[in-house]
Amino acid sequence: MDELHEKKRALEEYLRSLGSVAVAFSSGVDSTFLLKVAHDTLGNRAVAVTARSCSFPSRELKEAEAFCRDEGIEQILVDSEELNIEGFRQNPKNRCYLCKKELFTKIGAIAAGRGIAWVAEGSNVDDEGDYRPGMQAVAELGIKSPLRQAGLTKAEIRTLSREMGLPTWDKPSFACLASRFVYGETISEEKLAMVEQAEQRLLDLGFRQVRVRIHGDLARIEVMPEDLSRLVDHAAQLDRDLRALGFAYVTMDLGGYKTGSMNRTLGV
Repeated sequence: MDELHEKKRALEEYLRSLGSVAVAFSSGVDSTFLLKVAHDTLGNRAVAVTARSCSFPSRELKEAEAFCRDEGIEQILVDSEELNIEGFRQNPKNRCYLCKKELFTKIGAIAAGRGIAWVAEGSNVDDEGDYRPGMQAVAELGIKSPLRQAGLTKAEIRTLSREMGLPTWDKPSFACLASRFVYGETISEEKLAMVEQAEQRLLDLGFRQVRVRIHGDLARIEVMPEDLSRLVDHAAQLDRDLRALGFAYVTMDLGGYKTGSMNRTLGV
């Protein structure tokens, strides 16, 4: 734990060196931890900026708003409708780059207008090993990544979050709903809503780490491998519920949940 606490001290020192930050805040494990440490370190010189869009579930937005309200952190909501970005709807392999560039450009403008020196985002060192084109936008726009700067892993962030009493310490990993689409398949408001509602059905049944991947009119459900047998127990109900949402076919992925599973089609 001494080494872990040293990393946290390094994070605090780095944030102090930045002077003021606008944290891109999604209510996930990483951005919640970063925002809390930034606010504890910088006070009102750390603000949260949360994007509203159809690819961001309403439950996540409500959690983000509740956290900032409870912690007394100023939160700025920005409308960032990815479907209006040229090329985004076609879901190219650099979709995340298009989205992040648009979002961080908007956050940068907000920060500049308020005299805030830097924009910060919550990627950790584990994110460096996956296909993440959004990191290109982070580099191009000069966005700061304090958690990577401090050398923190996801597991370490969870451990520190638990120690700090953050409600997100054991929160399942989350990514925007656009990540549920196979590359090249058109993203629409209707299908994003179908995915959000389908995943909510699974959450309501008590599954914690879930994904509903969309392949045309087919839904591919991912849960943790240890939950597959329980998923089978709910198969008939889920088939009815998801077909009612607009899916023609409902399947389960026998390999279970895997982050970035859509990247398999890219050979990465």
